[in-house]
Amino acid sequence: MKSVNSLGARCPRPIIDIARALKDLQIGDEITLLADDPATWADLQAWARMTKNIAIKVKTCEFLITKRS
Repeated sequence: MKSVNSLGARCPRPIIDIARALKDLQIGDEITLLADDPATWADLQAWARMTKNIAIKVKTCEFLITKRS
C-alpha cells in the first residue's frame, strides 16, 4: 500500500500531499497518510466530506484514505 509521509509538515501541507497522491490512484485504492500536525484530523475530515473520499483515523498520526472520486 502506498504511503504519504507528511510528518513535521503543518497545515495545509498534509492535505495538499494526500490530494496530490490520490491523483495517481484508482477509485477504491487506499493510501496511508502519516501526519503529526494537530489540525490534520479535522482538516482531513472536512476535505473527505468535500471530495467524497473516505478518511479513517488509524492512530494518532496515521490515517487511512480510500479514494472514492
